[in-house]
Parts: sequence; C-alpha cells; structure tokens
Amino acid sequence: MKRILLFGAGKVGALIACLLSESGDYELVVGDSDPEAVRRLRETACAGVEVHQVDASDPAALERFIGAHPAEGVVSCLPYYGNFAVSEAAVRHGLHYFDLTEDVEVARHIAKISAGAPVAFVPQCGLAPGFISIIANELMKRFDELDTVKLRVGALPVNPGNALKYSLTWSTDGLINEYGNLCTGVEEGRTTALVPLEGYETITVDGLLYEGFNTSGGLGTLAETYRGRVRTLNYKTLRYPGHCEKMQFLMQDLKLNRDRGTLKRILEAAVPRTHQDVVLVYVSVTGKQDGALFEENYVRKFYPREISGRPWAAIQVTTASALCAVADMVLQSGRPPRGFVTQESFGYSDFIANRFGNAYA
Repeated sequence: MKRILLFGAGKVGALIACLLSESGDYELVVGDSDPEAVRRLRETACAGVEVHQVDASDPAALERFIGAHPAEGVVSCLPYYGNFAVSEAAVRHGLHYFDLTEDVEVARHIAKISAGAPVAFVPQCGLAPGFISIIANELMKRFDELDTVKLRVGALPVNPGNALKYSLTWSTDGLINEYGNLCTGVEEGRTTALVPLEGYETITVDGLLYEGFNTSGGLGTLAETYRGRVRTLNYKTLRYPGHCEKMQFLMQDLKLNRDRGTLKRILEAAVPRTHQDVVLVYVSVTGKQDGALFEENYVRKFYPREISGRPWAAIQVTTASALCAVADMVLQSGRPPRGFVTQESFGYSDFIANRFGNAYA
C-alpha cells in the first residue's frame, strides 16, 4: 500500500482521491484550505481517504503537513500558481511529484528544480496538456517525415444555454490563464510565440461545427521534444461558434486580461456549471510515409460517467483518469523514472492498458 499526499479537494482532486483509493493500492491524505471542500470530501470520500484542512500556500503549514504524513508521492490539484511551493517541497522531501498545470512557466520551473532528482517529477498530467501529448506522440512516431500536427481539445456543455455557449467545467483561474497567456507553437520548423484567442479556424465533427483558437499550455513539451522534426505544430481549444469573439471582447476590448480578478468574478457569477458535458479530442498528423503524403487522425468524444455511485462530468473523468494512469505507471514501476518526465515519455499502449487509462480506451 502506497501513501499519496493530494493537495486540492475540488472537482478533479476529489475524483483522483476516489479512483486511487478504490484501487486498493493507495492511501490518500488530502489537504485543502477551503473548509467547505474539506466538508464535502469528508462526507463523500471513499475508504482509504483521509481529509484535512491545510493551506498549502503557507510554507510553514505545508512543511508541517508533509512532515506529519510520510508518503511516496504528492499530487497537486491546486491552481497553477500553487504548484511552485508544492513542487519545491517535493524536492526537499524526495517525493514523486504529479500535477495538472497548464502553465508554461510552472512546467519550466519544475524542469529546473527537478534536474538530477532521484524521484520522478511529472507535471502537466491530465487531458491537455497530458493525454493529448501521449496520443499525438503515438501518431507522430508512425511518420518518416512530419509536416503538420494539429492538437485540438474542447470541454463543452452538451446543451449550451448562454451567450458564451460555455459552462465552467473546471478551474476558472486555469481557463483565464489559457486564454490570456502567450502560446507556443512551431511554424516553418521554428518554435514561435502565438497570440491567445487568435489563429481562428472551424472544424466539423459528427455534423457539428466547432471553432478553434490559440490557447496557452495545451501543447505541453511537444515543441521541445520534436524540435527540428516538424514544420507546423500547434494546439487550439475548441468551442461552439461565437465564444471566441465574446472572450476577445471581455479580455481585450474591455482589457480584463489586465484585471483577471474582476474577470474571474464575472465568469463565476454569470456562467453556470454543469455535469452534462462532452470532451472532444482531435489530433491530426500529416507527413510522409514510405515517400507518400499521408494523414492520420484521432477523434473521440467522451461523456459523463457514474463512478462509485456518483455522477462525474466528462472533463473530471478524462482529467482524473489521465493523472491516475501516469501516477500509477510511475509508482508501480520496479524502476520508476527520475527527474523531469514529459507526458510523451509514456507509451500510448501502456497508457490505455493501465487500469485508470482504460477510461480512454
């Protein structure tokens, strides 16, 4: 039985705790600063989950908590800015580290501090970044020469009922961060910065029209991994048509990208949440196979599921399952990797065969 410390008892953290504890191989010690989140998880927690109120942003409280609960690994489901402190604590205590960050600077910081570490540091677990890099890498390996690689992911309400045609299915801070920060892509073989909410396009899947536009973080480390080997590589978020224009109005015309606190309050007051969502994953790879130009695609939709007698949104299931699969492959390995580990380091077949990753099968 391995013990894991988990920080963040929100929408995804609660499901991660449930999935890992119910496997019978993990004990979870969960910490969250929100007393309401602690209360909810205590009332619904699966067996093998211990819940505490702790503020991980307080260095002294974080050290006391980790010191009082010896463990093999730590999982951070905190907003991206909380991962600096937790990852640094993992270095000091020699804990395998996993998080859900989409923030580029956080991932770079973790790569730096984990150099030479005797344990694994695996940021960007989840859907995008996360699984999207694993499936893209699987397709890209099938080509002798790579031309264009498109990664597209949308987490959407099945029945949109507001002007944004959107529901808050995960972290509002993370959403604003993706919409407001510079993006990374590859153009003409060179890594380049791309402007968020630009690069507009439309695609049709199963007869439904979606719009795509640049957002930050979803590409993970693929641009570095495939440096010099691909002509065009980019990541875009998918939404229903009309969403991008309205977010441009809020963030650029009203300049709320400079006042993210106000933007967060507006979104959380006006945009509803839902468990009736759909996650769309779309990857397209074009290049040369045996001298001829070919294209291969991965297109899947994922819907909500009931787990342990509770309904969970599709974005919760896909995000939590991906993190659990990666953590399980590391922690149950006889020879776990060391130092900074990219998502594309994990093989697609191994991921799908994993007891948690098979949610994507």
